[in-house]
Amino acid sequence: MSEKNREGKRTAREKLAVEREKQKSADKRRRALIVGGAVVAVLGLAAVIGVVAANAGKDDDSEASGPVVAPSGAQGKDGLAVPVGKDSAKSTLTVWEDFRCPACKSFETAYRPVIHELTNAGELKVEYHLVTLIDGNMRGTGSRNAANAAACAQDAGKFPAYHDVLFDNQPPEVDDAFADNAKLIELAGKVDGLDTPAFRTCVEKGTHNGWVAKSHQAFNKGGFSGTPTVLFDGENIYQDRTMTPAKLKQMVQEANKE
Repeated sequence: MSEKNREGKRTAREKLAVEREKQKSADKRRRALIVGGAVVAVLGLAAVIGVVAANAGKDDDSEASGPVVAPSGAQGKDGLAVPVGKDSAKSTLTVWEDFRCPACKSFETAYRPVIHELTNAGELKVEYHLVTLIDGNMRGTGSRNAANAAACAQDAGKFPAYHDVLFDNQPPEVDDAFADNAKLIELAGKVDGLDTPAFRTCVEKGTHNGWVAKSHQAFNKGGFSGTPTVLFDGENIYQDRTMTPAKLKQMVQEANKE
């Protein structure tokens, strides 16, 4: 083979090698661009998801931590108790209740007559704390909306009667009927003088929602096991299997003698 031919083949091989290197470099750049684009896309998606999640969290927080407007006459720590009875009463019963809670309705049905008797006689004062436990367990807003409506009734000086109406008309636990403000306003018609423009506005605007949320936070911090929680002299009498309305009346009367 002539020197010229050998030189030609060597030159061709070198050109081919150069082209291969160029192709490899091009392939690397293409892969880098593809991977880089994918990373950017993933990061972009993550950013969008993060913004959505953050906004969702802000919405939830803003609703739960909205303005805390206590109802008229609220008492106790942070103004979270709705008092029923005379302030001069020697004995106090503390009740944590959820308007969607079936056990709370059972307690009210059994103990309401004696509680009314004792509060009307000035022998007992009851401090009601409103809780939204069932909203968390079963989902919904009926506990909160009913509690807000009850606080609106307190503003109108009608809490005891409306409190009883709500329990008398309690829907099944799985039915979030109290989430409907129209239903709560309809039930207000069962209490003389309660269904007023002021009450309707209070219910529809959720004026006391922030207060209800704070009340529920206090319930959680209290370490209570459930609703109802009924405390007399610091003891949860609802957990006492021997407790009866007659026994509660006796306990109050004996405590008042001391």
